[in-house]
Amino acid sequence: MSNPIYLALDLPRLDAAVALAQKVRGHVGGLKLGLEFFCAHGHHGVHEVAKVGLPIFLDLKLHDIPNTVAAAMQSIHVLQPAIVTIHAAGGRAMMEDAKAAAGESCKVVAVTVLTSLDDGDLAAVGVGSNAHDQALRLADLAQEAGLDGIVCSGHEVGAIHKRWKNGFFVVPGLRPADAALGDQKRAVTPRAARDGGASVLVIGRPISRAEDPVAAARAIEATL
Repeated sequence: MSNPIYLALDLPRLDAAVALAQKVRGHVGGLKLGLEFFCAHGHHGVHEVAKVGLPIFLDLKLHDIPNTVAAAMQSIHVLQPAIVTIHAAGGRAMMEDAKAAAGESCKVVAVTVLTSLDDGDLAAVGVGSNAHDQALRLADLAQEAGLDGIVCSGHEVGAIHKRWKNGFFVVPGLRPADAALGDQKRAVTPRAARDGGASVLVIGRPISRAEDPVAAARAIEATL
């Protein structure tokens, strides 16, 4: 992959999302469409963004019983996504069924621990291990289930990469050194994530909310 940056296009207006994608298309490698975008614009919105000509990452974080997740995967075949996310916490059977139902050219990756959560948040929902150990545990389960890779923070990607040499690793919650963290609790810089073994770098607000999105994307690209 020549440019690992995927721009998160979670904007409320479809025309604004398409316009932003067109502006920065020369400085990103793909476009990530999340739950907010998909709920607002559905299949039509995905088709419109796909016209920009970049790979589409559907970040839907599917998490349900195996049959339901498999059916959902089948329903998005027509969109031809390059990457789709599911939740590793859904268990091995769910992950196996999701991968079996995915298109041949679609990478299925499992979310381990959201980058908005820290050790305290995990303890509050009954997870006894810390974020690092939980991410490694779920990454091992995703590998056993035959997935292409996982989603994790930049804090864990290096350790997971050592255990899963040929895995495909998506790292969100990235912030340039001078950017505000916002709601991210376990953020690292794009360069640090790439050095740790990240295959895809998901970057949203540091580009989409910048005064000059093209300059912001170009500046991040230059650090890689």
